[in-house]
Amino acid sequence: MADTDSDGRDTLWPSRTLRDLAGREVWDELVRCSYRRLHGSGETVLQQGAPGTHVLVVLRGLTKVVRTERDGVRKILAFRGPGEVLGEMAVLDGGGRLASVETVLACELGVVDKDAFGRFVEAHDLYPVLTRHALTRVRESAQAQEGECMVRLATLLLRVLDLSPTATSGPQQPVELALTREELAEYLRASRNTVSKHLRELESLGVRHSRRSVVVADRAALGRFVGRFG
Repeated sequence: MADTDSDGRDTLWPSRTLRDLAGREVWDELVRCSYRRLHGSGETVLQQGAPGTHVLVVLRGLTKVVRTERDGVRKILAFRGPGEVLGEMAVLDGGGRLASVETVLACELGVVDKDAFGRFVEAHDLYPVLTRHALTRVRESAQAQEGECMVRLATLLLRVLDLSPTATSGPQQPVELALTREELAEYLRASRNTVSKHLRELESLGVRHSRRSVVVADRAALGRFVGRFG
């Protein structure tokens, strides 16, 4: 298991965003090509099955990527925060969107239309970068399923907060995340009952949950818990 910083900031699932891989100068130029949209928590910003008419640049907040299977079961595939681009696959390959994207926290997103994004990728030779980034995402998903479930759950909650630093201005400011127990269980490849049990066990560390959300009231305490397993 990887190390955890002394302040509890997890490095269990190290993640490099597209901004990291492409470089800040390229990222800033992409942002300048976009126009801004604001969304509240719990909104759908990209719809599964819709054509790829544009990509979204995450400037602030946090999103989750969710796929609905033919039997109606929703599966959470990933979390994406600032420095990421959403919906690029459907734009580049011309197919429909393979998953929906929903906001977990209030978001500021940049919109870049299909043609403009295609020209940008070509001009900056970003195809190798996008391929590398896709492999990073696969690795991140696999790592989320390794180790003891309660530790992975606590680490996931920390990681979700860390993906969007503006989610909290202090270590003990409560943050409500639009995540259900079913979604957490699917992402961690655990049963709903197991996740419910561990959420109850994490209540002593300031974690609360309801049918539609999870609240982290004491990030520092949760970080210290994860740090014990570093």
